[in-house]
Amino acid sequence: MNKPKAIIFAAAILVWTACTNNNNTSFDASGSFEADETIISAEATGLIKRLDIEEGQSLKAGQVVGYIDSVQLDLKKKQLEAQLTAILGRKPDISVQLSALQEQLRTAEKERERIGNLVKGDAATPKQLDDINAQIVVLEKQIDAQKSSLSISSEGLSKDARTLMVQIEQLEDQLRKCKITNPQDGTILTQYAEVNEMTATGKPLYKIADLSSIFLRAYISGNQLPKLKLNQNVTVLTDDGDGGFKETEGSVVWINDKAEFTPKTIQTKEERANRVYAIKVMVKNDGSYKIGMYGEVKF
Repeated sequence: MNKPKAIIFAAAILVWTACTNNNNTSFDASGSFEADETIISAEATGLIKRLDIEEGQSLKAGQVVGYIDSVQLDLKKKQLEAQLTAILGRKPDISVQLSALQEQLRTAEKERERIGNLVKGDAATPKQLDDINAQIVVLEKQIDAQKSSLSISSEGLSKDARTLMVQIEQLEDQLRKCKITNPQDGTILTQYAEVNEMTATGKPLYKIADLSSIFLRAYISGNQLPKLKLNQNVTVLTDDGDGGFKETEGSVVWINDKAEFTPKTIQTKEERANRVYAIKVMVKNDGSYKIGMYGEVKF
């Protein structure tokens, strides 16, 4: 083969290879990766005494990562507990305080039975029986009055005690919130606070996201919309760093039901259609996918 023919043949091979690569790497939509991010905020006001976190750190749900100064809350709780103990100590023991009158009543009832038998044998007068009956009535009324008074006093102290117990429960809730507890599995993306800084309820401490699954937000045209459905498997392509593409299977988990204008940085297969629909494709993340990374979708 002479030299001109060899050059033409080589050029033809390059063109064919480029066309082949273009066909292999064509895509139907493109976008960037994102994750469900959660900002964790303080639930108490005070000085941050400990905060064992750093950006990029993986955390588990329920993991305690720090705490906010709670000395004053703890002292207030101890004060209320002492007041509660004092109130409960003043509650009367109704059964003990009525025992003396009840014993007198039992004695009087026995005496009435004895006098009744004597009256039947004409050994005692009816007046003696009437007197003991009157005494029993007086004792019963004294017992009822004493029981009512003690019950009212006990109920009043119980109400005071319940008020204090509610206040103690409120303080215990505030003390629990002084512990900075991570609510979900994920990786810290951004840290907003440091140890020895003052924080307040609702002030952000850090941002976290579960990166085990990541989402590619892409945009499709109205003509492409009928080709997609929820839970449909699609192919996600990303640069592999060596000039090629890494392919991964993803699942369509969300399709916007309203059209929107094409974002400036996003293009669909039809070169910036006027109106597009956003979709989310979930991809299992092996660590190679990052938030903000560019990706493409084939379906």
